[in-house]
Amino acid sequence: MYRIGIDVGGTFTDLVAVDDSGRVVLAKSVSTPRDPSLGVMEGLGLLAAELGRDLASLLAETERIVHGTTVATNALLERKGSRVGLLTTQGHRDVIEMREGLKHDRYNLRMPPPIPLVPRALRIGVQERMRFDGTVETLLSRASLAAGIRRLKQAGVETVAVCYLHAYRDPRHELATREAVAKGMPDAYISLSSEVLPQIKEYERVCTTVVNAYVGPALSRYLKRLAERLKAGGYRGDVLIMQSHGGVAPIVDSVRLAVGAILSGPAGGIAGSRYCARLLSEGNLISFDMGGTSTDISLLEGGEPQLTGDKAVGGYKVALPSIDIHTLGAGGGSIARVDPGGILHVGPESAGADPGPACYGKGGTAATVTDANLVLGYLDPANFLGGRTRLDPDAALTAVETVAKRLGSTAVAAAEGIHRVVNTNMAEGIRIVSVRRGVDPRRFALLAFGGAAGLHITEVARMLEITRVVVPRVAAVLSAWGMLATDRRYEFVRTHVGEVQRVGADELRRLFAEMEAEGRRRLAAAFSGPVSVRRSVDMRYGEQIFEIPVPLDGLDVNAPDLMEQIVERFHRRHEELYTYSAPGQEVVLVNARLAVVGELPTLPAEPVIEATGAVRPQGGRRVYLDTWLDVPVYNLDTLPPGHEVKGPAVFESATTTVVVRNGERVLVTPHGWLDIRLA
Repeated sequence: MYRIGIDVGGTFTDLVAVDDSGRVVLAKSVSTPRDPSLGVMEGLGLLAAELGRDLASLLAETERIVHGTTVATNALLERKGSRVGLLTTQGHRDVIEMREGLKHDRYNLRMPPPIPLVPRALRIGVQERMRFDGTVETLLSRASLAAGIRRLKQAGVETVAVCYLHAYRDPRHELATREAVAKGMPDAYISLSSEVLPQIKEYERVCTTVVNAYVGPALSRYLKRLAERLKAGGYRGDVLIMQSHGGVAPIVDSVRLAVGAILSGPAGGIAGSRYCARLLSEGNLISFDMGGTSTDISLLEGGEPQLTGDKAVGGYKVALPSIDIHTLGAGGGSIARVDPGGILHVGPESAGADPGPACYGKGGTAATVTDANLVLGYLDPANFLGGRTRLDPDAALTAVETVAKRLGSTAVAAAEGIHRVVNTNMAEGIRIVSVRRGVDPRRFALLAFGGAAGLHITEVARMLEITRVVVPRVAAVLSAWGMLATDRRYEFVRTHVGEVQRVGADELRRLFAEMEAEGRRRLAAAFSGPVSVRRSVDMRYGEQIFEIPVPLDGLDVNAPDLMEQIVERFHRRHEELYTYSAPGQEVVLVNARLAVVGELPTLPAEPVIEATGAVRPQGGRRVYLDTWLDVPVYNLDTLPPGHEVKGPAVFESATTTVVVRNGERVLVTPHGWLDIRLA
């Protein structure tokens, strides 16, 4: 039986099939933004061909499909979501526009105000009010609610977000509102803040709920269409959707909490990075995923990524727990331009999949990173996507020459400049997740994946004085592969603000028990495997206006000194993050968090490749590395373990290329991965 991982990116759709022995077969297809399911089905057909069978037989022998999708992300970034109406407590309809009282660029006096996802006319105040302690101050007015629903219906609203003040403490008014909306607008998608994000902080809660309502219908339509196409093709297994927190959930839960899939694709790469950390016995990794449109960077310490509840996507706050990923507009399709002052810029604009870089021959004329790499000899024009697509060197050269004329340089110098600028941008992205947070990147190894990463990664490492780079054999599709190393996961949060000792251990245990019971109930509906529980709390010092997450892994929640142990962990974590702690100050508990994890079968390790002796290069190529050099080219898929290569050299597979420069040494691992050491 097979497990299949699918990652739909802005340029390519990556697919991986793993059988019971751990054998990995991969395929790439061009993404189809207008209907991503078409690209998925085309990719499945290519995957079946790689396995020497037809699509129907492959799907019949597949037990699980895990899918990372950009549908929700693109709907938000491109402002192509549904027409949303907001029902909120009377007097609070402008919270979404007031935000937190700050601009994204707070010192920019000319910065225009943000455009809310819900126009003011569609933000309806309803007579009701819940106090902070969960008691009712004003009962829900049925007449006021009915009038609001009529206004939204008349305005042609497709989806309704409901966010009442302090509904996280008592959701009864929101639940009653859902019943009324479902009766008056039976086709509407309904999003309740008490279900999406039941925690304190009104702006975060209303914004996350609105984003969920905005992208929910688009994701629902796509997943329904994909499920129908898979069923028609003969698939009868589960389809699990990658979530931003690094776990997976079935389609029905993903549709209900669509905002949870906002970082669906990048999260797969981090899941793969966690699995790589275990295989490499290297806990400190910086994951570096460079695709056609963007580069995603994340930090793993002790083999685990950090979760955050403070993400902004497209300028909109998404406060659900998600893997801390920094995304740059830097990929193979990033467009190079010269500003009026003669300065070269690369990205964030991208040529995407259509028309793509000039060398794709689809009508694109702008010079991109891929075009520059082709001019420099890093790419074989006859071996792109395993030879299914031939790149056009002349078109790439013409596009780069346009940039060169504006710079007053040669085409090669311009191509080298594009290459160096994008490398500098990506090195700065790594500094953001490491140096700016007090972490020395030199203590970490770089894990490079994504189709374009191998062309840039060692130069980026040199800029940061990182001495080890690892490129997995499945680098081009690691996000899709990593999705198969995940578990079913449900995240819960309960707000209970109070000084730690006044909250008390019994109250905290009660909150954890309620969340665990709910998580186990959800899992039991379609899962019968082993279940684990992970707990954490959000805490702050009394005078602070922000809180920090404190993991409670390994802590006995029934210990008599539970609160004292939690406080000690908080002080220690605060010092790790900010270099100081204040044991004498009041400590406040804000949120209790719990994850219920349904543990799926472990991804089988790739079979160890048998050593077959020395390997000769499959050919050579003229490559520009400060000067033109003739370098050997090796087949990445046939390298035996233990084989050592000194740079310069090029390693190629059907889906990726790795360039190794002078002074760099490559050791092939037992799984056929490249372990690159820099002098």
